[in-house]
Amino acid sequence: MLALSVMLTACGSISVEDYAGEEPRFEPEQFFDGPLVARGVLKDRGGRVIRRFTADINAYWTDGIGTLEEDFLFDDGEESRRVWTLTPAGNGQYVATAGDVVGEGRASVAGNAMFLDYVLQVPYGDGTINLKIDDRMYLLTPDVLINESQMRKFGFRVGEIVLSIERLAPSA
Repeated sequence: MLALSVMLTACGSISVEDYAGEEPRFEPEQFFDGPLVARGVLKDRGGRVIRRFTADINAYWTDGIGTLEEDFLFDDGEESRRVWTLTPAGNGQYVATAGDVVGEGRASVAGNAMFLDYVLQVPYGDGTINLKIDDRMYLLTPDVLINESQMRKFGFRVGEIVLSIERLAPSA
């Protein structure tokens, strides 16, 4: 009976609220403010690294709305840009939008974590496909964040992104 209880607990869904007591506290308005750099990898559904990238990020807040201007450079020379808008929705919640995001993403913050769910439109063949993205960010220090992203199509995992984001201007 104990083994069954442990197995059922282990299979439960992880919530951002599970990190409510963790430090350092993640406050998007503080971390996403100023120049940042991201470094990461894109993995296929089997877990093999298929691309590497860096991104220069210019992050700022105007009238309470956050903007993250992300300029990506991939290891094959491809360049791309995504501009996120983060709008506080109260109680640790944010609405997140970007040009290649379908509709609105929803972010929740608790403790040292921020979970962001959205649908991303990505190039595929001669067109695009929509992938459901489950981003999980964890603040390690006031200036370093790690991010794991699961990508799904029709409920099946099709890839993963793992990256770190570092503040270039240390926090005060």
